[in-house]
Amino acid sequence: MTRQEFIRVSSILGIGFPVMSMMSSCEAIISKNKPYAGKVLVIGAGAGGLSMAYLLHQQGTQVEVLEASSGIGGRMRVNKQFADFPIPLGAEWIETNTGIFKEIVNDGSMDVNIQTFSDSPDRKFLNYSWFDFYHDFVAPSIKDSIWFDTQVKTINYQGDKILVDTNNGKFTADKVVLSVPLKILKRGLIQFVPELPESKKNAIGELTVWDGFKAFIEFSSNFYGDNEYVFSVNPETDGQKLYYNAALGQNTKRNVMGLFVVGKPAEDYLNRSGDNLKNFILSELDGIYNNKATVSYIKHLTQNWNEDPYIQGGYLSDFADWRTVQKLGNSIDGKLFFAGAEFTDGEDWVSVHTAAKSAKMALKAING
Repeated sequence: MTRQEFIRVSSILGIGFPVMSMMSSCEAIISKNKPYAGKVLVIGAGAGGLSMAYLLHQQGTQVEVLEASSGIGGRMRVNKQFADFPIPLGAEWIETNTGIFKEIVNDGSMDVNIQTFSDSPDRKFLNYSWFDFYHDFVAPSIKDSIWFDTQVKTINYQGDKILVDTNNGKFTADKVVLSVPLKILKRGLIQFVPELPESKKNAIGELTVWDGFKAFIEFSSNFYGDNEYVFSVNPETDGQKLYYNAALGQNTKRNVMGLFVVGKPAEDYLNRSGDNLKNFILSELDGIYNNKATVSYIKHLTQNWNEDPYIQGGYLSDFADWRTVQKLGNSIDGKLFFAGAEFTDGEDWVSVHTAAKSAKMALKAING
């Protein structure tokens, strides 16, 4: 099934996302299987990579994380200067129930009290974000194991030890977990020796990664209300585009509108910059809201995920074939494993909670 079909079926059954079955206690996995005794390298410090390293650390497995950028988070990036609440430049919504926080932390001694509110059909954070959650609860225990500004060039997994060549030197490990954006693999920015199996290469090549763009615009008044304005596009072939009240539910008096675009509609924004981009957005909003945008404009903020050298795109299409998505998450020769929002079992993808789920799946495979 496609991701959209999975979401719709879950909604019809009245069960939401089956977090408890998907993210069943990692403590149970660790206790029933002997924790892996070798060394694991995790490539990428986004949601999937951080979750993976955190679980390995919890069970006592030696782990290091190689992160190409200078900080953690991947597409959970936030801006805390634009407004008086966190502006999520990537992952924004909680697309499952709030039990996911305790599931990820996997430690009953920690007080995990995250304030959220309903933004049907999902939830949102109250003056908080996915980045804050991982920064506060997951990253601290593994921060000394992360190598920043370390770009992986080659992974040689043909011998007993896996050799990883980077701009920051060479690393060795017994197993490697790749938690990098799919676009990085599609563009061959990491070389593999031997080459990846044909089934894996075909899955990487077949799946569509949508272009991704977000913008946030502050206005002197709220002329747009609280409802989303969804543009009429064909999401299965073109993507998605919507304007929404980004300040809704936050402890703020600021008027901030968000724009979220993936797929073909993103081209209108990715091909513009500076005043040209600003004026294009304001003109579009003037057409929707009877010329109320330009006269109320204060400032704006944009995020072009295509331009990020370590991301290079938006998200895996919601309408991908689940069987192909499933192949992305399959391990290779008991040496290479995969974790991240795109590397799942094919039931659901492209959410922070699915990235965490994929880490749990990889942990189980590594422990054997």
